[in-house]
Amino acid sequence: MKAVTFQGQKQMEVRQVKDPSIEATTDAIIKVTASGICGSDLHLYHQGDLMMDPGFVIGHEPMGIVEEVGKDVKKLKKGDRVVIPFNIGCGDCYYCNHDMESQCDNSNQDPINWKMDNGGLFGFGSMHGNHWGGQAEYLRVPYADFSSFVVPDNDKKDEEVLFLSDVVPTAYWSVEHAGVKSGDTVVILGCGPIGLMAQKFSKMKGAKRVIGIDNVTHRLQHAKQYNQVEVYNFDEEKEIGKLLRETTQGGADVVIDCVGMDGQVKESERNLSSNSAQRGTISPIDTAAEAVRKFGTIQLTGIYASPADDFPLNLIFNRNVQVKTGQAPVIHLMPKLYDMIQDGTFDPTDIITHTMPLDEAAEAYEIFDQKKDNNIKVVLKP
Repeated sequence: MKAVTFQGQKQMEVRQVKDPSIEATTDAIIKVTASGICGSDLHLYHQGDLMMDPGFVIGHEPMGIVEEVGKDVKKLKKGDRVVIPFNIGCGDCYYCNHDMESQCDNSNQDPINWKMDNGGLFGFGSMHGNHWGGQAEYLRVPYADFSSFVVPDNDKKDEEVLFLSDVVPTAYWSVEHAGVKSGDTVVILGCGPIGLMAQKFSKMKGAKRVIGIDNVTHRLQHAKQYNQVEVYNFDEEKEIGKLLRETTQGGADVVIDCVGMDGQVKESERNLSSNSAQRGTISPIDTAAEAVRKFGTIQLTGIYASPADDFPLNLIFNRNVQVKTGQAPVIHLMPKLYDMIQDGTFDPTDIITHTMPLDEAAEAYEIFDQKKDNNIKVVLKP
């Protein structure tokens, strides 16, 4: 089959690889009909050697048609149309039974070290179980009955439900996990797909002010046009954290970081000592610590895959700031969010700017990475 493979820094190439097959009785094979490129994939694009070897198949936002099921699969059948969550959950462990599927005890049997016993994810390499991803023609789905969502309405276009795989539930969970409530002021760092959706959900929770931060003009314009939020371009502000503290009269109730380690690198971080384990930047965390109010909450949704030098613990501790983090557990949220899409509560498709053939994935990654052609979100079609 054709698949998007990691071949080194900034090298995502479509290659012919071995077709997936049933490996366990609870597996299913799906024929992929659409797959998104996620901001998290850009972490791999830039830093993928942290967790994967060349040739690894990436992608964690797929959907498609069930082609084959193992003998112990009871819910799915050949021909079912399914969205596959980026979490892989067994459905039986403590974490899966308590809506914490991103930390499933059984989907990552060989963590890279004993400290990193996190759950399995599609397309994220050795750190998350070495499960090949869904930017491909076919995908093997472990624990398929639990790690899938059958689309009830086949009249829905792929684009209307595809983002149940990650973008929509990750943004929703981030807002819920951060405790956003009516009357809050919320700052959202990053106006990419997750940030834009988090803006929508923050407003739906009743936030009185939602402020989007980015340095890409067309993403800021999208935030204003579609989400009606305030925006600031951090490239145009000398001290964005100070500005946010001042304009919110003491800081935001909640700051949600939807950027992660691919944020803008400060000069001090360019000169990290040779013995530093840090990769990328923590500049969004610095901004969050400066912009949040006393007793406020910082939610880190953007990925951080390495230790951090100069973490602003002093600002966080001395001002009683709560920090929440992690990979969103999305499986239990998919039915609820599908219903919200079905009844028109929100439209997830306004973030789509490019739909491209799988064969053009290398170009798609370049466009997405460099924000060319007013790009916000790319959908790949095998």
